[in-house]
Amino acid sequence: MKKYSIDEVDRAILNLLLQNSDLSYQEIAERVFISPGTVHLRIKKMKQAGIILGSRLQIAENLLGFDITCFIGIFLEKSAYYETVADALEAMPEVVEVHYTTGAYSIFLKAICRDTAHLRTFLHDRLQKLPGVQRTETLISLEERFNRPHLLSDN
Repeated sequence: MKKYSIDEVDRAILNLLLQNSDLSYQEIAERVFISPGTVHLRIKKMKQAGIILGSRLQIAENLLGFDITCFIGIFLEKSAYYETVADALEAMPEVVEVHYTTGAYSIFLKAICRDTAHLRTFLHDRLQKLPGVQRTETLISLEERFNRPHLLSDN
């Protein structure tokens, strides 16, 4: 895949969108000092290049009754199980992130559950019964201090 090169204007547009994806082309144009039409074209080019993958809605899961955020390290019996396990994880609504990692775990994931009973059922009845999963380690998050997008800089 060819690396797409962005300039300062593209970087400014991306940083504004990362901070607030609801901004209109007009609002972005006013902050970057270009026309709304130019904003539209640049965003379209970055989408076509695969830099902008879409936009996401963030919600406060805890206000909807999902009080447990946890991180789970999965030890696979062998690395050949990765694709099968990753596909199964993708189908589980509790799982919101999956990473294939180096180090102690083969897979590291983030999951969100209603409460400890839901987490227990998720772990015992579904995750740990997947073929290829040797064992898991679960870390429960007590507080998310911040969650921010990776803003682009020249560095």
